Amino acid sequence: MNQPASQSPDSDGRVVDAVILAAGKGTRMQSDLPKVMHEIGDRPMLHWVVDACRTAGAKRIVVVVGFKGELVRASLAGANDIEFVEQTEQLGTGHAVDQARAAFVSTPNHDVFVLCGDGPLIRPETLETLLHTHRSAAADATLATAVIDDATGYGRIVRDAAGGFSRIVEQKDATPEQLDIHEVNPSYYCFRSGPLFERLSRTSNDNANGEYYITDVFGLTREDHATVAVVDAVPAGDVLSINDPEQLALVDGIIRTRHDLTPAEKIS
Repeated sequence: MNQPASQSPDSDGRVVDAVILAAGKGTRMQSDLPKVMHEIGDRPMLHWVVDACRTAGAKRIVVVVGFKGELVRASLAGANDIEFVEQTEQLGTGHAVDQARAAFVSTPNHDVFVLCGDGPLIRPETLETLLHTHRSAAADATLATAVIDDATGYGRIVRDAAGGFSRIVEQKDATPEQLDIHEVNPSYYCFRSGPLFERLSRTSNDNANGEYYITDVFGLTREDHATVAVVDAVPAGDVLSINDPEQLALVDGIIRTRHDLTPAEKIS
């Protein structure tokens, strides 16, 4: 059984915080709600991610809001462990995380989970494994991966000849050979906060999307000869995207089964 992340600082005084990306609109959801406010198991999908972070030991959770951010703020009002920062332009995941820079200036030695708010299938035990691996390896950057049959839409995990981690390649930037890779990036990360924000300042938007990717931090970490840790900790069944109402309904059913919730009423 994996050892859980501690609910208090570890022996060298490090604690774990979290940054959750929740700024997207989700244009395919056929709704005017922010994507993370669509309900899974009778509550906004974002709340499942927040709860997973809390259970895994996160002391402070910084939520990056954007489109109709006031709705996201209101849904978490009164929580004393939640802070909000705003992403006014959608310039990529790296840019989104960088909006939390000021919140971590005074805590460069903290560990920090970085997660997407539209991933409600995240399990606390996956985050606990991620953090345990991160600390055991004395890593600057750690990611969890999954192996799935249909990798369409996901960043691919490229490994070197010895089987070690090389880099993450986004689908739009991948070669035909890389598109055949089935080990993917479900966007579950843990970083040391100081090195994270230093390397974010060195990322580039020279890619097919013209965006700043959080995934580029892993390549920069390797270039700096610092440790990147990788753990295959995500069950394939937990790697499901929510991009439209049909996928929303599918994940809702999984959550209801997992937590023994009453089935959702069907709308005739």
